[in-house]
Amino acid sequence: MRANVVIDDALLAEAMRYTGLPTKKAVIEEALRTLVRLKAQAQIRKLRGRLHWEGDLAALRQRRFPVEETVPMKTNHVDR
Repeated sequence: MRANVVIDDALLAEAMRYTGLPTKKAVIEEALRTLVRLKAQAQIRKLRGRLHWEGDLAALRQRRFPVEETVPMKTNHVDR
């Protein structure tokens, strides 16, 4: 989409310096993605304490990672 907008030159230059992004377009798109993400997070935070979950976390964890299927993690650690 093409749009003609008036943007504060100093603000845009500062954003380009902080982000290291090479173009104005890249900076504006990153800013929009960040704005959308932060607003979505704020909406989710508003739900804190308002939702009630009924479930068994231990059973959920067992079903996801059964004990008999776990594999010991290999390390390069050498005991001295």
